[in-house]
Amino acid sequence: MSVSFLLPEERAAVIRERLERDGRVVAAELARALGATEDTVRRDLRELAARGLCRRVYGGALPLSPASGAMSERIGRGAEAKAALAREAAKLVSPGQFIFLDAGSTNLALAGALPTDADLTIGVNAPLIAAALLERGGCRVVMIGGALDRAIGGAIDAHAVGELSALRIDLCFLGACAVDDDGNIGAFSFEDAAFKRQLAAASRRIAVAATNEKLGAVARFEALAGRDLDHIVVENDADPMRLARFRELEIDVRRAA
Repeated sequence: MSVSFLLPEERAAVIRERLERDGRVVAAELARALGATEDTVRRDLRELAARGLCRRVYGGALPLSPASGAMSERIGRGAEAKAALAREAAKLVSPGQFIFLDAGSTNLALAGALPTDADLTIGVNAPLIAAALLERGGCRVVMIGGALDRAIGGAIDAHAVGELSALRIDLCFLGACAVDDDGNIGAFSFEDAAFKRQLAAASRRIAVAATNEKLGAVARFEALAGRDLDHIVVENDADPMRLARFRELEIDVRRAA
């Protein structure tokens, strides 16, 4: 079926389908495919970005990460993949370390995969993760305080950020809403990005465990530049081209079994 002479909402549907299929769209290519002018396509992309459905970049657009929703809603999504990531991520931890698990459903899985005989001190900002660690035992838990954000599932406000400044963390596991092709870590909210930046600043080494849906996606606020990321743990079938780019940036890439 021809895509020429489509109405605005019909063009938007085609653009969203191509974003999902290809992971990017180029305005000039879309204009040719849709039989529209580049100005029309750029206007369509601006409107989609304003609705929170994509992120405008020079010459086109990228998808936003699908890893949204409240933490309680995300826990059951991709549980098997997250468990595999957690098992691999746990191998980064050494006995006696002070580690920090940022709020997130993958880090909740990691809480259940950590050794219970490694004399760990574990910082958290999410009550669900703190409860999981306390139930397992075998570690000391340091809880960051502050007002809880429902979507994040943890404390990320100014009080929480202030408490981070007193910590000297050996290894933190950042929660990632999105990881773009240059390894930059994105967050959906300004406050969460600010918390993650301070957490990274308080940590000697920084790791992220990310499911496939987060790779190549973009969130609105940058939390960490890829050049500052030390480790990334990915699914076994993650895109080899993306992983090669991470290695070019000297990021240690670990594949889950």
